[in-house]
Amino acid sequence: MEMIPYSSNCGAKNMEIDAEILDSAIENQLKTPVFRLYGWSPACVSLGRNQKDDFVDYDALKRHNIDIVRRLTGGRALLHDNEITYSFVCPVSYLENGEHVVASYKEISQILIDKFKKLGIELDFGTSKAIKTKFDYCMLLSTGADLCYKNKKLIGSAQCRKNGYILQHGSILYDYDRGLLEEIFNEEIDTNSITTIKEISNNLTKEDIIEMLSSDT
Repeated sequence: MEMIPYSSNCGAKNMEIDAEILDSAIENQLKTPVFRLYGWSPACVSLGRNQKDDFVDYDALKRHNIDIVRRLTGGRALLHDNEITYSFVCPVSYLENGEHVVASYKEISQILIDKFKKLGIELDFGTSKAIKTKFDYCMLLSTGADLCYKNKKLIGSAQCRKNGYILQHGSILYDYDRGLLEEIFNEEIDTNSITTIKEISNNLTKEDIIEMLSSDT
């Protein structure tokens, strides 16, 4: 597996890099995965590929110097701020269950489960809950492909597929500002349904998580 070191970029650049990795994999018929870690500077809202933006408070984005960008993948909006983001690109044929969307999510996410175990953090796929369609903020929605800690969502992921290749990327919450989320998305954030690295272990830094995820063992 090729590892691309952590870097922090604006939202447009991050989405451009993910798209370039996917297109390069297709062009070169890459047989093995590419794993990338990144951050966002400045903070950025990403919208799902076909998601409307009428719920976003653009004045709030301007006040807080927050970018907005559209993802290659579907799903709902995320605020990328105090988090670590990963992306994983591979041919469908690389995975045992690559043709099956939910199974492929779980197969790719197992890499994250195994890595977090090194820090004593046991993640699983939690309990799938009915989608509450009134929520525009992605982390409030729970599916069988999300990674949870003690049944609280920690990592939300999304996929797109192109010419026999998969791009899966996702947000690993380190911490969040509830007030800022509610201001931007104009909805109440139920903190009982999500958790963060900081809540799980206040001693772990972002750098600790990046180092652990970057390890090839």
